[in-house]
Order: sequence, then structure tokens, then C-alpha cells
Amino acid sequence: MESSEGPHSGPGTAERYAPWPRPEDSPAGATGSQVSLRVNGAAHAVEVDHRTTLLDLLRERLALTGSKKGCDHGQCGACTVLVDGRRANSCLLLAITMDGCDIVTVEGLARTDGADGDLHPLQRAFLDRDAFQCGYCTPGQLCSAVGMLSEAKSGHPSVVTDPGQTPDGPVRLTDDEIRERLSGNLCRCGAYPHIVDAVRDVIA
Repeated sequence: MESSEGPHSGPGTAERYAPWPRPEDSPAGATGSQVSLRVNGAAHAVEVDHRTTLLDLLRERLALTGSKKGCDHGQCGACTVLVDGRRANSCLLLAITMDGCDIVTVEGLARTDGADGDLHPLQRAFLDRDAFQCGYCTPGQLCSAVGMLSEAKSGHPSVVTDPGQTPDGPVRLTDDEIRERLSGNLCRCGAYPHIVDAVRDVIA
């Protein structure tokens, strides 16, 4: 005769499915470490659980909610930020590995190339070109585009870069280059043509 209890019932169930311990529930130093980093120009020293991602640190501890949690698997690009000038998926980076790093989120883009708090040129171009609809992916698209411009200026090629171009010279950002370099950032609303137009306006 079957037990009236469900398939997941029984001794030890609560223990098996208990949530991860919070830092305050564990002995000091057992699961957490202090991380010192700069975010959008401001210095932060934060005690974090070793399992905390950079994305969760930004959103939950520093209240920087511009970076979005889309897939949480590094596949959609909504959480893209700049780490020491290079774009990265913050959902895949453990916060403890960011010690000493310089992080820029969408909230800090105006500081990188804006005048007196004005918008970054890409932010302005996205507005002018209506390069978004729901806006959920836009912070990641913007950070990725800023990183892409820096990479191309430094001569980093992509799979569509003309192999005959001058080595170590700036990569000319054609529409194909822009699409390829931003292919890791998904827009479920399909605003891709306007995104390409916005980037082209900035590099023109």
C-alpha cells in the first residue's frame, strides 16, 4: 500500500532541500571574504559569500539594478558590465575574483564619456534611434557596445574581420562587424536594426 506521503516526503527532506546558508549563519571566515573593488568610480569594501556572483553583488548589495538577471547562465548578455575596460557577463563571475578590479555598469557609463553628467554618446544614440522596446536588455546592450568600440579601436579582430586589414590597426566597424560583435546580447523584442543604427551613429 502506497504511503500517503509525497515522493519527496520523509526523514531528512527538510535538510536536503534547505536553502544555502546565509553568511550570518556560518562561522566567520568559513564561507565569506572581503572584496575591495571600484564600481563606477566609487570604492567599495564588501564582505561577500564565496558563492555570490558579481551580478548579485551589484544588484543586491550595492543597489545597482541596471544590470539585469536574464538567463543567469551567460547566454543572454543582459548582465553585461565592463571589468577593467573589458565587457563580461557578470552572472558568470564570482564576486571574490573581482578584488582590485574596476567595474563599470550602465549607471556609470555617463562618467566614462559624458560631459558633466550628460549621457554617454551611445545612450543618447539609443534614445535617438529608439533602439529598445521593453528595455530589459538595453543596459547589457549598452555596456557591450562600449566594450566593443574599445576592442575594435585596439585592433581585436572578429570572425568577420577582413584578414587583409593592417595588423594591430583599428578595425573598421561595418554593419556585419557590429552584428557579430554584439551577437552575445539578445533582444527578445527584436530591436537589432535600430541598435546597429545607434552604434553606427556613434562611430560615424
